[in-house]
Amino acid sequence: AVIFFNNVGTLHMCVHGTIGVAVTLAHLGRIDPGAHKLDTPVGKVAFVLENDGLVSVENVASYRLADGVRVEIESHGCITGQIAWGGNWFFLVEDHGLEIESTRVDELTGFSKKVREALEREGITGENGACIDHIELFGPSNSADSKNFVLCPGGAYDRSPCGTGTSAKIACLAADGALAPGVDWIQESIIGSRFTASYRPGERPGEIIPTVEGRAWITAESELIHEESDPWRDGI
Repeated sequence: AVIFFNNVGTLHMCVHGTIGVAVTLAHLGRIDPGAHKLDTPVGKVAFVLENDGLVSVENVASYRLADGVRVEIESHGCITGQIAWGGNWFFLVEDHGLEIESTRVDELTGFSKKVREALEREGITGENGACIDHIELFGPSNSADSKNFVLCPGGAYDRSPCGTGTSAKIACLAADGALAPGVDWIQESIIGSRFTASYRPGERPGEIIPTVEGRAWITAESELIHEESDPWRDGI
């Protein structure tokens, strides 16, 4: 769950998946509370597992590539966004005029797909022509610093606040001078789950090292049965 490929072979990592892996390894007795590291295709990721199950992930170096990017959206008009890297490439938008509510997932999904299509149509990419395959919409929250909706590759939305998306967000805040190092930013998801994030300066100008804190829970243990008569027992 920590790493995956999208349909064009781009490498990614997943902070929420890392939190899930940490909790799962602890459940299996493979690790104890404390500091650990994982190798991912986008770099080493460190995490700390607390005694109460809380996990803090120190993500890869994140940064904003571009600000004030204008793009014309079908049946909507022009919007302005930011392009940032947080382990995935994101286009972050606040001036969309939509409500970030779970009852409006279909509308948010449809709009975000149009944003992604517009980026592709106009040749707007991440660094070195990388596909921007995550769209992140922001809105106000009653109990957090911000609420988001994140459209992932394949058309699914993230029920978590999206750890890489939160990393991209605080990279933009840091670039604007709107969030100081070490100060917490609470990001709420479309369903109300939360991550708490902060950062320290990175090694290169404009880069930050985000830390994202959250929880995961064990929901099931399953056993696969391979019947000899099943021609597809190893998968399709």
